[in-house]
Amino acid sequence: MVKITKDVAEKRLADVSDEVVFRCYDGQILSNLEELENALSDMPNETYGHHVSEEKNDFSTWVRDIIEDEKLANDLKKAVTKEQAAKAVSSRISLLGSKLG
Repeated sequence: MVKITKDVAEKRLADVSDEVVFRCYDGQILSNLEELENALSDMPNETYGHHVSEEKNDFSTWVRDIIEDEKLANDLKKAVTKEQAAKAVSSRISLLGSKLG
């Protein structure tokens, strides 16, 4: 388990490079966790269903491989609804943000 230092929190909350942004099925482009949280809150069920199914969870994969946040990736994998996924991201942003002060 990675200890969440200020540097780790800053890195996880920062924008990712243009080459590794998350491209949603509905055309949205997500560059950071805050954008992911907002997108999940407003996302049509069809778009969410395109990215999350029994076989895959694109959001979890992006968070694990690109944001490098294993804990949030696991939480997203467990989320059954987009509301639960948004709440998981929101909680993680709050925790990471608390490390910046």
